[in-house]
Amino acid sequence: MTTPAAARAARRFDDAFDDGLERVRGHPAADHVFRGASALGDFSVIWLLAGAGYGLTSARRADRALRMAMLLGAESLVVNQGIKRLFRRTRPTESGDERYPVRRPSTSSFPSGHASSAFFAASLLSERDRALAPLWFSLAAVVATSRAYVRIHHGSDVVAGAAVGLALATMAKRLWPVP
Repeated sequence: MTTPAAARAARRFDDAFDDGLERVRGHPAADHVFRGASALGDFSVIWLLAGAGYGLTSARRADRALRMAMLLGAESLVVNQGIKRLFRRTRPTESGDERYPVRRPSTSSFPSGHASSAFFAASLLSERDRALAPLWFSLAAVVATSRAYVRIHHGSDVVAGAAVGLALATMAKRLWPVP
């Protein structure tokens, strides 16, 4: 249960996060990047494509790509059918900012599933090739932030989603290590 002080702090954070994003909303390049990132994050499409592309380079990598796809499915199930059901947080807008048409989610706003899957995938993609970790985590941050940008999530949903994704990735790596 959230205390009134914690709820006020989250509201202040969310308002400041949204105010910062509002300063760049409407800029054509930012709109294009964040709207596209939000769409590509639906159903983890961007992460499944990244894993599949990685898997095309060798049989060993194909096994890792299949592992990643299976783990992304499990992560989605845990977040969307488990954790989100524990919370009934409303979204900042019913269907997102009218300037940015997006698919209307039916689950709770908290935590962000896009942010969770993004940081989960970035962690898995960085397992064997640490040199690409900055790329994967930067892309994860863009996908995660896109959900607040299109106003379908609060900033605190995004931060919590990122934390959940990282925690689940840590567990997944322990339970099913990369061969």
